[in-house]
Amino acid sequence: MHITIYTRDNCVQCHATKRAMENRGLAFEMVNVDHVPAAADELRAMGFRQLPVVVAGETRWSGFRPDMINRLHNVPSVASA
Repeated sequence: MHITIYTRDNCVQCHATKRAMENRGLAFEMVNVDHVPAAADELRAMGFRQLPVVVAGETRWSGFRPDMINRLHNVPSVASA
């Protein structure tokens, strides 16, 4: 499953989300909306109004959500053939 975290500079919840993902051994890509303004526009169009926004497959949420991160951590990984 591909995970993307949308962040911005000096965002405490963004840093907490990143640390929690790293501590659980989850691989992810980060997109900083301060450096990619088009990404911020896309997130607003999807209805998000706060960061971080995490997109993990079909699952999406905003804010620091340890409960959702734990759900990702507990999903068995599927090896591709």
